[in-house]
Amino acid sequence: MVTHRFQNKAAFALTIGLLGACLFWSGCATHPDTPPLPSVASVDLERYAGKWIEIARYENRFEKGCVGATAQYRVEAASVSVLNQCYDANGERIGEAKGEAKMVEGSNNSRLKVSFFWPFYGDYWIVMLDKEYRYSVVGEPTRRYLWILSRTATLSSHDKQTILAYLPTIGYDPDQLYWTKPIDLAQSVVDKSHAQENQNR
Repeated sequence: MVTHRFQNKAAFALTIGLLGACLFWSGCATHPDTPPLPSVASVDLERYAGKWIEIARYENRFEKGCVGATAQYRVEAASVSVLNQCYDANGERIGEAKGEAKMVEGSNNSRLKVSFFWPFYGDYWIVMLDKEYRYSVVGEPTRRYLWILSRTATLSSHDKQTILAYLPTIGYDPDQLYWTKPIDLAQSVVDKSHAQENQNR
């Protein structure tokens, strides 16, 4: 059972910052025998922008205590702004982190470099993307991290099976996935952190 929770935005942002450093160094330390990780042919960042709900992930230290999570992307002039938010089992927001993503040249926007803690950047490779941009699967070359994202709180059975069938072909083990609680974060969220801020004023 997960017992640790992000108690405030600062703690969550610091942990995400540490992730940036971890991803930076792990990207440099990819084992030479690890096969290359394919990404999708191209991504329309304007269509990709907006809110995504985390459906599943490889467990990791920086999301410890996050029963649910969302990612919000906004296209800027030369980059993409990132807002990650963490939720507990009641759908209450318990942390957030802001970052910036830059496109990798020659990838047609399917590979990004994301930073929550300058100057460290981690790999954000879109390895699956529904043609209607209903779901996205994000990984990185070492296969230590993986996220399944959706525009809605749940995936259809067909979409789920499609994703699970593809993951082993690119070096990911579906049995390692942690499935988040299907809270409809896009529709109904009790924002605990803002409520606490209002009480402290």
